[in-house]
Amino acid sequence: MRKALVKIHNVKAGLLKEEGQRHYIFQYDSGYEGPPISLTMPVRDGAYEFKSFPPFFDGLLPEGIQLEGLLKKYKIDKKNYFEQLLVTGLDLVGAVTIERINSFDE
Repeated sequence: MRKALVKIHNVKAGLLKEEGQRHYIFQYDSGYEGPPISLTMPVRDGAYEFKSFPPFFDGLLPEGIQLEGLLKKYKIDKKNYFEQLLVTGLDLVGAVTIERINSFDE
């Protein structure tokens, strides 16, 4: 399982988890009172579960020549969206940033 810390305006909003090949969970931190990371995922206590890579996070990924350069530079499979997000997560357009959580960070 891989995990990523999701921040908005540099404030921890929640965690994105990849469990298996096609199961993703986003959960806001308990007590988080900031804005939602997306209008399609309002702040709530329950987790958001997805059977494919979550559309909001997919929309943050590079495309075209930028994607091809990223894949080549970091030797990432084109279908490994979670890894793409982890590599680009600190340099995204907008208020959201994504940080890799290593197993020893927990």
